[in-house]
Amino acid sequence: MTPIRSAEIIAVGTELLLGEVDDTNSAWLAGELAARSVDVYWSLRVGDNRARLGEAIATALRRTDLVLLSGGLGPTEDDVTREAIADVLGETPAVDPELERWLRERFGRLGRDMPSGNLKQAWLVPSARSLANPAGTAPGWLARTTVDGHERLVAALPGPPRELKRMWHEELVPELDFPEAAFVATTLKTHGIGESHLARLLEGLTERANPSVATYAKRDGVHVRVAAKADTEKAARELLAPALAEVERHLAGQVWGRDGEDLAALVIALLRARRTRLAVVDCASGGALLNGIDEAAGPADEGWPLVYGVIAWRDDAMAVLPAAPSAPPSFDPVDAEAATVAAQLAESGRARCAADLCLALAPWRVEPMDGTPAAANWTSAWAIAGPNGTEARRVTLPDLGYGWRRERVAFTALVALWSQLTRT
Repeated sequence: MTPIRSAEIIAVGTELLLGEVDDTNSAWLAGELAARSVDVYWSLRVGDNRARLGEAIATALRRTDLVLLSGGLGPTEDDVTREAIADVLGETPAVDPELERWLRERFGRLGRDMPSGNLKQAWLVPSARSLANPAGTAPGWLARTTVDGHERLVAALPGPPRELKRMWHEELVPELDFPEAAFVATTLKTHGIGESHLARLLEGLTERANPSVATYAKRDGVHVRVAAKADTEKAARELLAPALAEVERHLAGQVWGRDGEDLAALVIALLRARRTRLAVVDCASGGALLNGIDEAAGPADEGWPLVYGVIAWRDDAMAVLPAAPSAPPSFDPVDAEAATVAAQLAESGRARCAADLCLALAPWRVEPMDGTPAAANWTSAWAIAGPNGTEARRVTLPDLGYGWRRERVAFTALVALWSQLTRT
């Protein structure tokens, strides 16, 4: 068999089209294929309709080496992936005795009789072999066919991600012949710059094919992926290196991390390396800031850097902290400058918690634009109080919903803390 150079992903399920379930399988499979130097030019979602799914499979087989389907392998009448594949191949599914025995034994081990509907999960067609699924009751299929003189593969995987990922790694990948070409990529994670401004910085670079440069707006800033493909990994990395260096020059001062690095985890590592004790006062992100730090820090141990955290909506909530040396600073969070509010919260929190640093977020306030309430911006601020003084900055965001605001202000505050720790 010739190596697989192209693939198409088809996610099956009406629930995907209704927005009831997120299609995470397609993104995961696309990443797995890219890592093996397989190009994915098409990816689509199709409902539980036998005719439409068959049409999608037939179209995919005319233009790609491997068609990957996820979902539709259950025991109910609307699970039609097997039927659609059989229709396209012009074959009739029949119960495979070995699969039937395995299914009945599985139900027997659970102390249950196997419903008659589950028998369709033991179907096979002549051109297909089954893919074992010890994590569920839906074996997969790998079928081979020929279209216009070209060998094609159709693989059907179960919808539950845990079952799909196991079947992909343990059952399907060993059966496939991937190209010897190597694909390598590095992702740079930026802060303080929007995607459109970043695109202007990288103008001309993003038009290249190999190595390629692409930008993606993410929750933790805009990512820039630099990727290259070559016959060997060594050659691919040699091709990648100058392009990556050029991108890094354009983004000097804007990159906080790369690839799988997490901003909160980087902050925790810096705090631990410096044996710095941190307090957090969160009056803007509804706990998003503190939760991110807590999750990255993991179980408390001798290196635990977080000494206290407060989630509140009012400055006078600081009074709940233990061993308060004095009353909280007096100010009006509506009329005062947001940066002043954040600075006072940070300084009070640091003193009360006996922390080396205190990161604080001021309560939100609404700022109508041009006197029009409907066009209001939301303003908060972050502040970091430490032994060398207090740094504070306003954060003004458009009214795009509370969930978005809380993520952005938490990320902005973490970047500020990371920047200060890397400067000292």
